[in-house]
This record gives sequence, C-alpha cells and structure tokens, in this order.
Amino acid sequence: MVVAKNYFELFGLPVSFDVNLSELKEKYQELQKAVHPDRFVNASDQEKMLSVQQATSINDAFESLKKPLSRARYLLKLLGVDYDDEKNTIMDTAFLMQQMELREELSELKAASDPYAAIEKIIDEITQNIKLLQQNLRDEFAKDRAADTEYLADKIRKLQFFEKLRDEADAMEADLDD
Repeated sequence: MVVAKNYFELFGLPVSFDVNLSELKEKYQELQKAVHPDRFVNASDQEKMLSVQQATSINDAFESLKKPLSRARYLLKLLGVDYDDEKNTIMDTAFLMQQMELREELSELKAASDPYAAIEKIIDEITQNIKLLQQNLRDEFAKDRAADTEYLADKIRKLQFFEKLRDEADAMEADLDD
C-alpha cells in the first residue's frame, strides 16, 4: 500500500515548483507497476479495489505535478489555499488590457499582410510572459518564509490565462497551415 502526505512525497521528490520531469515519470511508472490492477487478479475484492484506488491516486498526483500550472495550483493547496477558477478573477487592469490587445491581434490575424509572422510574434510574446510568470512562481515558492498566497494566486491566474491564450494561438497557427 502506497501512503504519502502529499504528491511530492509519493514520488520521492522535494516540494518545489521545479520538478525533474524524467525522474517524475520514472517514479510514476514504478508506482503504477507496483499497484496495477493486473497484479491483483487473484487477490480479494478489497485488495483489487484498493489497487484501483491507488492507481487512480497515482495518476492524479502525476497529472498535478507534470505541468507547471497544475503544480503551482497544488503547491498553493499545500499552503492551505484551495484555488477556485470560478471565484478567482483578475483585477489587474494593465494585465486585462494586455490580454484584450493580444486577443484583438489574434482576431485580426487572417487580415494581416503576413499572418505567419504575426502569429509568431504573438506566440513569442505569450511564451515570454509564461516564462516570466513561471520564474515569479519559482522564486516565490522557493522562499523559506510564509508565502504571500494572494500574490501566488494572482500569478497562477495570469499563467492560466496565458496558457489558454497560447493554446488558442497554436490552434490558429495550425489553421493557417490548413
């Protein structure tokens, strides 16, 4: 039976925004192999059910830790803050204006004289913002003092917004290729 206080402990990793993804994947595969339901074919019904529950928990932990956004949300949860997409909105006017401008640029993309250059410029700007936000989160989570959870939640909201925008821009870029 796999028992851990948190997802990081489950995978034998330090609690950190930075995660060694190849180590995470390797530990994930080891844990899945150990609790995989196929290993419990001749076990009691209770052991089979426990195997399925553990495999599901391991999957949830892996999904939470493998991407920076979900990892940041989980780290915030470890600090005692449940992140709720519905309740948490961005109030930073400059940020909201930037998002509106980027969305407007995306909507006008097909009318651009060189849509490929335009989309590349937008994706580069989005990527730079994502890297900056991830660095902010990395720095804040690495501090030994009690974290400013509202600051962290704000950065997570912004990162979520940029990642969604990047997905939309990537889809638009794919549409240009069609």
